[in-house]
Amino acid sequence: MSIDDAADELRALVDERVQAIRNRDARYLADAQDQDVLAYNVLPPLWLRGSGEVAEQTRAWFDGYSRGPDYEVRDLQIDVDGSVGSTAFLYHVTGTLHSGDEVSMWVRATLVWRRVDGTWRIVHDHESVPWDPSTGEGRIDLKP
Repeated sequence: MSIDDAADELRALVDERVQAIRNRDARYLADAQDQDVLAYNVLPPLWLRGSGEVAEQTRAWFDGYSRGPDYEVRDLQIDVDGSVGSTAFLYHVTGTLHSGDEVSMWVRATLVWRRVDGTWRIVHDHESVPWDPSTGEGRIDLKP
């Protein structure tokens, strides 16, 4: 497989991820991950290990919304070297929580993929929110 073909496959998988989030499809998201995935997500806890833990957190995240979440990816960067690839991007998540609070938040994300038996699987998921050093608080209002 050429690097361009592999990059196209990863681009398509990120597009599918966007649709799965918009459709609240936690099963699709869990199936895209390696069973032993290591995830540093924006939501607590500090880290998760395994697709089961990540799927549970994802369902809870979806359940917090009365409308949404909507999910938009920008500035996608793809790198591939043999059976390992990475996708790095910004995403904008929006929606309304059951509390009535509106969410509009920019997040940085990097997914590390490994090709196993012909299928790309996420082996590491790292997300972060920019923070304001003067307050020590996350900055969810930044725009790229």
